[in-house]
Amino acid sequence: MAKKKKNIVYSTNPDYNYEFDEDVVEDTLPNNQQTLRVLLDKKQRKGKVVTLIEGFKGSSDDLKELGKTLKSKCGGGGSAKDGEILIQGDHRDKIMDLLKADGYKVKRVGG
Repeated sequence: MAKKKKNIVYSTNPDYNYEFDEDVVEDTLPNNQQTLRVLLDKKQRKGKVVTLIEGFKGSSDDLKELGKTLKSKCGGGGSAKDGEILIQGDHRDKIMDLLKADGYKVKRVGG
């Protein structure tokens, strides 16, 4: 990942060194230490229902891998970003069973 400069546009000091933000690598917790929340959502989706999985603690690569696995098992589309996995359609029960089989603690949120 490219390092980003802090908000310095220009410096007249020839000896000035730019400071870069450190890349934070978040370790993924083991499956049995994670509590995932599974819920239905249709806000800002024109009334279409999606299954939302929240509460994943770990790297974005592991999140995308889990999202890819769930999408393939449910036979639907979706995305995995910002600590959330979206699966198109109502797949709460199936996803909860799959996550429990993988060792995650799962909570059903909402009706």
